[in-house]
Amino acid sequence: MTDAHTHPSVTPSTSNPVPTGGEFDLEERTSLRRIHGLSTELTDITEVEYRKLQLERVVLVGVWTEGTAEQAENSMTELARLAETAGSEVMDGLVQRRSSPDPATFIGSGKVEELLGTVRATGADTVICDGELSPGQLRQLEERLKVKVIDRTALILDIFAQHARSRDGKAQVELAQLSYLLPRLRGWGEALSRQVGGRAAGGVGIGGRGPGETKIELDRRRIRARMSKLRREIGAMRQVRETQRGSRRRNEIPSVAIVGYTNAGKSSLLNQLTDAGVLVQDALFATLDPTTRKAQTPDGHDYTLTDTVGFVRHLPHQLVEAFRSTLEEAARADLLVHVVDGSDPLPDDQIAAVRQVLVEVGEAAGDTMPPELLVINKTDAAGDLALARLRHAQPDAVFVSAHSGAGIPQLRERIAERLPRPEYEVDLLLPYTEGALVARLHDDGEILAEEHTADGTRIRARVKPELGTAVLPFAVAGSALPTGTGTDLPATAAGH
Repeated sequence: MTDAHTHPSVTPSTSNPVPTGGEFDLEERTSLRRIHGLSTELTDITEVEYRKLQLERVVLVGVWTEGTAEQAENSMTELARLAETAGSEVMDGLVQRRSSPDPATFIGSGKVEELLGTVRATGADTVICDGELSPGQLRQLEERLKVKVIDRTALILDIFAQHARSRDGKAQVELAQLSYLLPRLRGWGEALSRQVGGRAAGGVGIGGRGPGETKIELDRRRIRARMSKLRREIGAMRQVRETQRGSRRRNEIPSVAIVGYTNAGKSSLLNQLTDAGVLVQDALFATLDPTTRKAQTPDGHDYTLTDTVGFVRHLPHQLVEAFRSTLEEAARADLLVHVVDGSDPLPDDQIAAVRQVLVEVGEAAGDTMPPELLVINKTDAAGDLALARLRHAQPDAVFVSAHSGAGIPQLRERIAERLPRPEYEVDLLLPYTEGALVARLHDDGEILAEEHTADGTRIRARVKPELGTAVLPFAVAGSALPTGTGTDLPATAAGH
């Protein structure tokens, strides 16, 4: 979500004595660190039904099934960054070349033994798999390795849980976590058996009859009830956002959504364009809660700019489902500013991953995706050869550096060009007593020509239907609003 550069520490000064909200967020986040060696978890992994993640020393393991070796290596590098963002120390990483993951243990049995040796040699307490594990694969690996095993999905969910700040964001993350957890709840020994009386209970008879529901079944029922409540809460919060969007539409304010891969620099770009002061951090998924700010085009027209949650390859479907209401901000914008990390080794893969998620969100929302403006960020960190290749592959893209400010004026102009313009052109002669209407034309319309005459102010402008209705009595003969607006002006209308 942010630039590749570490956010600088802020020294209080007389000109800016109060830190921004983003700086408070960064200070709070960096002050929280896991302490190694302190754990209240049971040492026997088979005794635990559900454990919250406590990542300390981890070993990564991946299965390379398709693509190039560079893509496989890049995926493992990204997994390492995800693990570090979650607060862990990466000790080692293994990749196995297979046509498909092993259905029992994700990797082959020989690789499991090699992985066990690596875990023991490094003293790791967690293994992270680069993929989504089935409940069976998770159980088999934990029994063989005797350490915690989590997959890429659980890791991303843990990061989201750490970074969510708003009530809406926390509810969406919790719903995604519970959706992931529900099919993976498990217990061992007697906890798996339904309690019954009589001979079926081994002759325990009277006094041995249980309530007919095990702890794991009770947990599942409670989780389903909690998920239903969260969906209702998220639905209510969605209505609030719909109301806010409706208000902006009534005021005819164009909306722009910033989308892109995680850590591509979206928040930094928002700060450059609006002085929003949101959290900027060189970490994956630093921003989860959408931020909307007002911005202006170079010619003074207002529009809204929304920073959205970042995407990632193989984004867990639970998150796409839970964050759908938030991601609809992008689906219903007038323009998408798609930010790409120009310094990434495989920027084309980033672009494809983001567009895939956008298509899913658009289909779910029943909307066609708005037009896209591609922005290549971090040009100060990318090599000349990489930039030359991107300029050739993406000739319509804007190249900027949100860190240094390079290219930002050109980006402002391109955004202004791509925003929806007022539909109707009018030719008006307004008496000098209509100064308020002239001011409204300057604020809400697009002035094409203006001349002061003896009879009043002659203005040629582009306007939207609502404003067109207000200026209709002052239209010069021969000008008209197009048919179908409900404000048609006869071609013979007399000017004033």
